[in-house]
Amino acid sequence: MKKLFKLLLIFIFEKTGIDGIRFFKKIRSTGDFIGTISRAKQIELLEIYRKQLADNQHEDPNFKNISFRNFSQNGEDGIILYIFATIGFTNRKVIEIGCGNGVECNSANLLIHHDFEGLLIDTDPLNIRYGKAYYRRHRDVRTWLPHLVGSLVTAENINDLIEQNNFQGAIDLLSIDIDGMDYWVWKAIEVISPRVIVAECNNLWEPEVAVTIPYDPNFVSDAPEYYAGASLAALNKLAKEKGYRLIGANRYGFNAFFLRNDIDASQKYFPEVTPAECQTHPYCVYARTVKKEKITQRKWTNI
Repeated sequence: MKKLFKLLLIFIFEKTGIDGIRFFKKIRSTGDFIGTISRAKQIELLEIYRKQLADNQHEDPNFKNISFRNFSQNGEDGIILYIFATIGFTNRKVIEIGCGNGVECNSANLLIHHDFEGLLIDTDPLNIRYGKAYYRRHRDVRTWLPHLVGSLVTAENINDLIEQNNFQGAIDLLSIDIDGMDYWVWKAIEVISPRVIVAECNNLWEPEVAVTIPYDPNFVSDAPEYYAGASLAALNKLAKEKGYRLIGANRYGFNAFFLRNDIDASQKYFPEVTPAECQTHPYCVYARTVKKEKITQRKWTNI
C-alpha cells in the first residue's frame, strides 16, 4: 500500500509539478531542510574558507562545526563544501551509488548549487522516477540533467554502469551508500579515480573491528537491525589499499570522508585521522552497546 501511495504521488508530480512527496515529508519532519542555504550564501562561504586558507588562519577541520544540510541527511553538504573550498574543484563530476530519490543525498547540493555533472544510481525504480521528475522541473539543472540510473549494483557490474554513462577517469566526488555490498562494490571500482570519497559505514562495530558482510550480489538489507555494510575500520583498510586516507566523518560516525593521498600530500589541511576519532558521539556508543547484539551472531567477514 505504501509503495502504491508513493507511486501515485510521483505520478502527480510528473504530470503537474506538485511535489507530494516533499510536502508529506515536510509534515512528518520538524522542518523542511531542503534548499535552506542558497547558492549565493554557499559561494560566500567558499570565499570565507578560501580567505582563511590564504591568510593561513585555518585550523584542523572540525567537521561538526562546518556541517549543514541542504539535501544531505546529516550535515554532509557543509563538510563537502569545506573540503572543496580547501582543495578546489576540478571537473565538477560526482557519482553517487545508492542515491535514494536523488534529492535527499550527497550529490544534489553540488548538482544544483555548484554546477556539477552527475551520475546517480539506485536500485528502486520509483526513486529514479521521482529524481528524474524533480530535476526536469528544477530551473538550475534542467538544461543539462544528471544521469539517474535504476539498477541493482554489484561488484560485477559497477564498472560497466559507470562507463556506459560516460564517466571514467578522474572525478571530484564519489558517494557510496547502498546499505549492503558497500565494501565489495568500492573494492571493485577501477574505472574512476575520485579525489574525495564519502562512504557509509556500519557504526555498530567498535572502531578497531574490521568486518563486512559476506559478498552476495542479491543481498537486501533487513533494517532496522541493520545487518549491512562494513565497519569503518574495514573501509579504512580498503581506502589505504586504494591510496586514500580517512579525514573525518559526520557527527554520528556513519558517513566517512576519504581524501586521495596525492591531494594535500603534506597533510597540512587534512591530516589523517583514526576510526576511533570519528566515532566518539554518544550515538556511536549507544549503537555499539544496545543495537549491535542483534547482528553479532550473523555472518561477517574479517578484513
